[in-house]
Amino acid sequence: MTLKSILLASLASAGLVAADGLNARAQAAGKKYFGTEISTTVMADSSANNIAKNSQDFGQVTCENEMKFDATEPSRGVFSYTNADKIVAQAQASGQIMRCHALVWHSQVPTWLKNGGFDNATMISIMKNHIANVVGHYKGKCYAWDVVNEALNEDGSYRTTDSVWYSAIGPAYIPIAFAAAAAADPAAKLYYNDYNIEKSGSKATGVQNLVKLVKSYGAPIHGVGMQAHLTTGQVGAASQYVSNMQAYVNLGVEVAYTELDIQTPSSSPNFAQQATDFATMVSACKQVSACVGITTWGFTDKYTWISNSYPLIWDTSLQKKAAYNAILNAWSGTAASTTTSSAAAATSTAASGGGSGCTAAKYVQCGGQGYTGCTNCVAGTTCQATNNYYSQCV
Repeated sequence: MTLKSILLASLASAGLVAADGLNARAQAAGKKYFGTEISTTVMADSSANNIAKNSQDFGQVTCENEMKFDATEPSRGVFSYTNADKIVAQAQASGQIMRCHALVWHSQVPTWLKNGGFDNATMISIMKNHIANVVGHYKGKCYAWDVVNEALNEDGSYRTTDSVWYSAIGPAYIPIAFAAAAAADPAAKLYYNDYNIEKSGSKATGVQNLVKLVKSYGAPIHGVGMQAHLTTGQVGAASQYVSNMQAYVNLGVEVAYTELDIQTPSSSPNFAQQATDFATMVSACKQVSACVGITTWGFTDKYTWISNSYPLIWDTSLQKKAAYNAILNAWSGTAASTTTSSAAAATSTAASGGGSGCTAAKYVQCGGQGYTGCTNCVAGTTCQATNNYYSQCV
């Protein structure tokens, strides 16, 4: 650690320097976290790992593969936690919470399970035993678990023949898994997690039906995780994500973006549009009070699962891209929303009358569709539009 960083850390702990970063801004906006997925490969790269364990940017961590079935139970009844434990230990030391991923999935199952030919009762026993052991091992260390991952087809129907769980148990495997996870760690939030469910459509409707199914069995389900693997230039308006999230929330669950990345081709990247699109997704989460946070599926293009693309916030040289500041700015200020409010902003607006009759501080909202607060910016800043829904003093 350099002398400068030691001095800054000392000043911050004394309250003389305000903490800042992606997570700090998210929490200031009323969210639980802004987080990232990491792996032991990232941890082995000291430069990348220093970014990953900075809790001002990332207040939450998800393991990439280290907690999946094939990693944690490679042989029947034999459990392995070494790599996942390394990530959990670092997160705890860094003051970061864990979103734990994933217990029951049709993919990345070990050969002994995939080719076992087990009957219904045996498969239920295997699933319950796996959940009891893995969730029990991390009891009290996981804010949330992705209990069931990607159980649906694009039309909202259940995966059948390509899922060892459905093939042996039927749709009841889903509520059985949730009940087993709740028994293993009653304090953990239990999520269903899937991709292409960020906007309304057949698959999103299927997720709503899945939530209802779990509840109908009397099992707890607390959240819907929207993976949000998106493409630059195809994200569109925040309003479509807001309305879809609200449909989930109306069923009595919280929501989160759990694997956000926005790919742009490495052959002709459009980082400006990518930044705008990241800001849109932050804006959407910000406008829904039950959207507890955002996790990106990695943070640097140096380590991404998407080939021939630059989908993340730091580049391959571990330098911040335009998306970083766009996310910072998107978190700041007050969301123009009917589902989220800021008492402080309301008080300020009421006292000043809003509009041009008052002055917004740096990084505070100054305009956007539906916005009624201050439109003047403090000296040294100007009101700049990020998208149609908010402008900010920067």
